[in-house]
Amino acid sequence: MTAHGGAADAAAAQGAVVADAVRAADAAARAAGVQIREVDDMAGHAAIERLWTEIWGGSAMPAELLRALAKVHGYVAAAYEGDRMVGACAGFFHAPAERALHSHVAGVSTEAAGRGIGFALKAHQRAWVLERGLDAITWTYDPLVARNAYFNLVKLAARAVEYLPNFYGAMPDAINRGDESDRVLVRWDLRDPRVAAACWGRPAAEPAETGTRPQQAGQPGTGGRLVTVPVPADIETLRTTDPAAARRWRTTVREGLLPPLSDGGAVVGFGRGGYLVRTDTTSEPTNEETT
Repeated sequence: MTAHGGAADAAAAQGAVVADAVRAADAAARAAGVQIREVDDMAGHAAIERLWTEIWGGSAMPAELLRALAKVHGYVAAAYEGDRMVGACAGFFHAPAERALHSHVAGVSTEAAGRGIGFALKAHQRAWVLERGLDAITWTYDPLVARNAYFNLVKLAARAVEYLPNFYGAMPDAINRGDESDRVLVRWDLRDPRVAAACWGRPAAEPAETGTRPQQAGQPGTGGRLVTVPVPADIETLRTTDPAAARRWRTTVREGLLPPLSDGGAVVGFGRGGYLVRTDTTSEPTNEETT
């Protein structure tokens, strides 16, 4: 094969991946009943700031910063139901050699939650990044929020790559106030066949929960190659009704996830019992990377 032929084949393969991602994103938006488009005007950026303030009780990113981000061709997009904005997402690029976007903020209005709008925003973001020839998207999430863990690790097939204790410091918004801001950094490998399938609504099956399971907050499980790290059913309510218990959960999950993600282990699944974590790095479990 000539160099020219190889380049042509690579370009054709890239085009096919991008086209499939665009179709998947369009299908996700239709299923959610929204249109998703980039936002490049100050009025739109102010609307995004207002939306995020309604969601979190504080500004996640000011309109003037969104304006600057859009000006330098960062990712700023919103989901619309007719003329009404119901979700928005913003991100900025990694260093050029890393060939990735970092998605900093994404949120959907409370009244529009549960309709797949967040999924549609991520599918749009994936297509947008692939169109620019990049390979991955990273973002962070609170590991105590079970629905977000499931969404990121199972529904989107992202990989947990790093545990970040108190990453943002004290956060004053209504959702995070009073707790340390631990986050899990995930990486979304956009060309991975599992990710492509997930964006068509076909995530991999949940792994069998065969790990040693901690029974209560403050007692992370040990002694097995696979460990189950539980999470509370509703940490956001617990922060209000029992702040001390919420803090114990933070410690439990930190102790369960930080060591393996720092020492070569991996989160290999998330299910009803919580995180399934591989702590033994000397052998490969049969159900690794099933999310």
